Amino acid sequence: MRPRSRRDKFHCVHVSTKNIVDTMITELSINQQRGTTGRIPWGYLATMRILSSAAFAGLACMHNERRSLQTAFLMLGAMLAIPPIFFLVTHPLLASLGSNVDIATRLIIKLYALLPFIVIAGLSVFPLTLSEVLIASVSVFSIVAISTAYQPDISVDDLIATGWMLILVTGVSGFSGMSQLHYIITLVNQACLDTVTGAFTRRSGKETIDLQFRLSARTETPLTVMFVDIDNFKSINDSYGHEVGDRVLHHVAMKLSACLRKSDVLVRWGGEEFLILLPDSASDGVQHIIRRVSLSGIGLRPDGHPITVSAGVAERMADDCADWDQLIDLADKRMYQSKSQGKNRCTGYDLETCMAPLIDTSSLISEKSI
Repeated sequence: MRPRSRRDKFHCVHVSTKNIVDTMITELSINQQRGTTGRIPWGYLATMRILSSAAFAGLACMHNERRSLQTAFLMLGAMLAIPPIFFLVTHPLLASLGSNVDIATRLIIKLYALLPFIVIAGLSVFPLTLSEVLIASVSVFSIVAISTAYQPDISVDDLIATGWMLILVTGVSGFSGMSQLHYIITLVNQACLDTVTGAFTRRSGKETIDLQFRLSARTETPLTVMFVDIDNFKSINDSYGHEVGDRVLHHVAMKLSACLRKSDVLVRWGGEEFLILLPDSASDGVQHIIRRVSLSGIGLRPDGHPITVSAGVAERMADDCADWDQLIDLADKRMYQSKSQGKNRCTGYDLETCMAPLIDTSSLISEKSI
C-alpha cells in the first residue's frame, strides 16, 4: 500500500474538520427547529479547549536545548497555529447560532471572533523580521477566510472591516517586532563587538569558541584556531600615540576579516593579539587563509614599513585537544615560537601550515602608510 503524502494527510484533516463543523451546524439547525436556538455548545468548546491545552503542554514537554534551529522554528509555528485552528473549528459553530441570543451569549461569540486579532497581536512580543510577520499573518488571514466560508449571511461591510482591522494589527505587530529585533542587534553589537576593531570581544569570542568546539566534537569535524600577534606594535604606540595605534589595529582587523570566510570568526583577544576561529577547516582550509593574508598583506606602519604578524595554528583533531582552552593555549605557544624564530611567520601543527615569511612585503610597496 502506497504511504500517504503530506498533501493527502492535509486534505484528510481538512475534510475531517469540515465534516465535524458541518455536523455541528446541522445539529444546531435541528435544535433551532425544536426551539432550542441560542444555546452555546459548552461541551464541544470545553473539549476543544482541553485539546488545545494538551497541544500546548505537549510542545512545552518537547523542549530540548539540543534541538536544531529548524526544529525550534517548527515548534514556534505549531504554537502559533494552535489558536487559529481552534478558531477555525469553533467560530463557524458559534456564528451559526444566529442573532436570536441573549446579550451574554452574543458577547461570548464576539470574544471568540477576536481570536485571530489576538494571535497577530501576540507576534509583537517576538523580535521578528517583516517577512516572518507577513508569513504568519497570511496564515491567519487564510484561516479567517476559510471560517467566513461557513457564514453565507455575512455582510460585505463586516468582511471589509475585519480585513482592515487585521491589516492594522499586522502593521503594528510588524513594527513592534522589527523594533525589538533592531534593538537586540544593537545591544548584541555593543556587547559582543570591540569598538576599536569591529572584531568580537574576548568575552563573546570565548562563548563562540565554546559553542563551536562542542559542535565540532559532536559532529567529528575539524576546528582550527589561528593566534595572530602584530609584530613590534608597542613601538607604534610609543612613537605615534595610542590614537594612531588604534587606527593600525582597526586596519589590521579589516584586512584580516577580508581574508576570512563568512563562517570564520575574528576575535580581538587582547591588545594587539587576534584569534581567528576557522570552523570545519583542516590543513587545506588554513592554507587558503594563510595564502590570502600573505598575498594581500595587512598594510604599512606609520613609518612606511610593512606591518607583519606572527601566528600560531592549532587544530582540534590533529592536536587531540580535549577542550578549547587547550586548543588556544597550543596556538598561543606556537605563535611565540614564530616570534622566537624571527617573526613574520606562521607555526602550525604540521609542515603544511608553516610559512615564513607570512606577509609578502613586496606586495606592499605601492600601499600608503597608515
